[in-house]
Amino acid sequence: MNIYVGNLPFRLAESELREAFEQFGEVSRAKIIKDRETNRSKGFAFVEMSNDDEASKAIEALDNKELFGRVLRVNEARPKQD
Repeated sequence: MNIYVGNLPFRLAESELREAFEQFGEVSRAKIIKDRETNRSKGFAFVEMSNDDEASKAIEALDNKELFGRVLRVNEARPKQD
């Protein structure tokens, strides 16, 4: 399952993001989206977990939870619109 994570702290590293989700299961990929010109975080990321049950538990546990002073928004990623 592909998971959208929004309202991320701008100083959060991908390893820290991965660590937060690995509490619930195996993380295939964790990618913080960055601005192409400045290479700074845009404040959101995508996390892929191969097990849907583990992913659902991660979403439930981490949505609306505070991380480094910011309240995360976590939900299943929607397909990109044209």
